[in-house]
Amino acid sequence: MKTTVIQRPTKQDSKLARQSYDALKVAISRIKADKTEIEIEETGEKIVLPINALKLLSDVLKAMSHGKPFSLVPVATEVTTQRAAEIIGCSRPFLVKLLKEDKIAYTKVGRHRRIKFEDVMSYKQKMKDEQKRHLIDMMNDDEELGLYDT
Repeated sequence: MKTTVIQRPTKQDSKLARQSYDALKVAISRIKADKTEIEIEETGEKIVLPINALKLLSDVLKAMSHGKPFSLVPVATEVTTQRAAEIIGCSRPFLVKLLKEDKIAYTKVGRHRRIKFEDVMSYKQKMKDEQKRHLIDMMNDDEELGLYDT
């Protein structure tokens, strides 16, 4: 089984990423075509890229500039129950329970369950939205009870 070690960017990498992100963001805003050519200064090589690839690079640089680790996963990818549990931040048995309760769609390949990455991310976002709503409700209840008054 392959284990991926995710590392946070160093402070130096974060600083450089911030500078690069700012410059790339401005450059992307000026590009009107659906592809562009970039040049690697050290080698003089020119590479034609789809504009969406540059936008993705911009997202990576933005995450790095905030010191966040990141991972690129093709959207159509299916993940194992273990990987899905890691993404959501729960145990594998709890994730299997969610699958059995039809809270997340999945397919079976032999005896193994596979979950679309986009379905995992959709569920994770739904849970974040629900948590936010509950926190707001709690704050409103506390305010109505006068718990914020001094």
